[in-house]
Amino acid sequence: MTSEQAGEATPSGRPAQLERTGLRPGWTTGACATAATTAAYTALLTGEFPDPVTITLPTASPAFAVAVESLDDGVAMAGIVKDAGDDPDVTHLALVRSTVRRGAPGTGVTFVAGPGVGTVTKPGLPLAVGEPAINPMPRKFITEHVAALASAHGDPGDLVVEISIDHGEELARKTWNPRLGILGGLSVLGTTGIVVPYSCSAWIDSIRRGIDVARAAGHTHVAGCTGSTSERVAVEAYGLPEDALLDMGDFAGAVLKYLRRHPVPRLTIVGGFAKLSKLAAGHLDLHSGRSQVSLSHLTSIAADAGFTLDLDDCNTGLEALQRAQAVGIPLGDLVAARAAREALEVLREAPVAVDVVCIDRAGTIVGRCEPLSR
Repeated sequence: MTSEQAGEATPSGRPAQLERTGLRPGWTTGACATAATTAAYTALLTGEFPDPVTITLPTASPAFAVAVESLDDGVAMAGIVKDAGDDPDVTHLALVRSTVRRGAPGTGVTFVAGPGVGTVTKPGLPLAVGEPAINPMPRKFITEHVAALASAHGDPGDLVVEISIDHGEELARKTWNPRLGILGGLSVLGTTGIVVPYSCSAWIDSIRRGIDVARAAGHTHVAGCTGSTSERVAVEAYGLPEDALLDMGDFAGAVLKYLRRHPVPRLTIVGGFAKLSKLAAGHLDLHSGRSQVSLSHLTSIAADAGFTLDLDDCNTGLEALQRAQAVGIPLGDLVAARAAREALEVLREAPVAVDVVCIDRAGTIVGRCEPLSR
């Protein structure tokens, strides 16, 4: 979203267009870390904490209440409680702290992972191995705000910035971080500073980072899985390591479009028969609210393979599958093959072979196809 699209800020500091959606946007951990650092560095320079503390983001200038503060012997700490708005964010209401102290002359801003912030341990992420998991844009925001304060106060701006998140290590277990090799806590994230409710951008970004990590690890086979049962099947069927498993959820399109630009030689898509029948129909978002199982399309898939099968009076995809199984029609295999061909259409000319495994709710394989490629 550009500044023009976002429009003017409301009294809350949030872009007006976002608030008109009826869902309350929130602030990223990166924005909170920037605000906390700004407050702490101001106190280090002046002896006083600004409260609220205002920061400048690409499309907004929010003000944050300082929840905790301390200043003692050349070390200042300020904390901001994250408000994720109406987004179901695992870090909603987390306390994001920044502790700042003087750095060595000429070193600029140096970042340190405090308690609850992870450390990168695998290649493939936008940060080097050993770096604190404070992403590039939050680093940029923090560095720019430090530079502005340093200029205003005639200070060299050499600063060690330690970001921590209360209970972050516990919260990180609910995220992709352990699989991506980010250990010890959460990542400090955000590209605009604003959390758009239900945009699913964090999930899609995690899919992309998962592919990056798999490529950096040298994996030639990854699996896009719709859930934990699908992951178990992928491990049992192919022996794939954890960092070759992509928690795709409903976002088949996100996996395929990123692999189109960053290919891995083989992709296996594993998911429930009904969800993957939607991929077979050309849907890239498999969420029940955004795509539906087409019984007539399932009938046509069977017909294209030479089978006569009327499924229009079935209530669910599972019932359609069971009806086909009862008369010996391999509908699961046919759907898997069609879904693989649809995936190849999205991948275009990328050198990726695709196979699909359809399962039932118990995790039993009910359809699969051999790897297909262009």
